[in-house]
Amino acid sequence: MSLRQHLVSLMEIYAKARGISPSRVATIIFSSGAMYRRLTDGADITVGRFEDAVQWFSDNWPAGVEWPEGIRRPAPKAPEAA
Repeated sequence: MSLRQHLVSLMEIYAKARGISPSRVATIIFSSGAMYRRLTDGADITVGRFEDAVQWFSDNWPAGVEWPEGIRRPAPKAPEAA
């Protein structure tokens, strides 16, 4: 599985768990709902954007939903104190 496919899988699993569309997830993470379709069509993103997206998923992963096997999960960052 490619890193692109890892990201698409995370978007789809998260979307299903939250009851929203993968395009909505793309809007939350990338400020572009079209990014989901672009990724599924084979578009590339920078390594930094990929790492930021996977970190976002790790930080915001829904309780009770198993992280997908085969995708490295970075340690969730602690919320910043206000």
